[in-house]
Amino acid sequence: MLKIITLHNQNINYNLKTSPRARNLRLTVCCDASLVVTKPQGLADILVEKFLHSKANWIINKIDYFKNHVNTQLKADPKEYRRYKKEALHLVRRLLDEYNQFYNFKINSIKIKNQKTRWGSCSRQGNLNFSYRLALLPEDLASYIIIHEICHLRELNHSYRFWNLVAQACPDYPDKRKRLRLIK
Repeated sequence: MLKIITLHNQNINYNLKTSPRARNLRLTVCCDASLVVTKPQGLADILVEKFLHSKANWIINKIDYFKNHVNTQLKADPKEYRRYKKEALHLVRRLLDEYNQFYNFKINSIKIKNQKTRWGSCSRQGNLNFSYRLALLPEDLASYIIIHEICHLRELNHSYRFWNLVAQACPDYPDKRKRLRLIK
């Protein structure tokens, strides 16, 4: 649901999503400078607005950053998607084969998508989805994303056990996460 809120005398458009799986409010400023707010079911909209006001400085700084400094090469684009989809699929399959020899988890399906906000995702059915933008990343960051999603096949969360699994194949994952945040 599209909404508007005024923060520091600026009207900010945002997309409010309700998720049955969400436990907390989550803010995402996408690389196109759009704001997405995800809330748990049953949470009143007035609490969402209160939360947005408490995070106003962060929101405005992130939106300004993406408006002024975004790497246009990494924006989700239909033409780029068609151009890089096969290359991304080849890269993903190669890295999955390499790292899943270590983990040996069952993968159901692999898809390359034109995602704006996620590098990858994993479903309970063992389906792995990746952004075509992996083909535009340095290979060490693409490897980290592959390892991250493989580990979700065992731990569908970000618990201590999950991060221990990631660390087995990628001990420097905290550095790679920081580098990805600068791109996203």
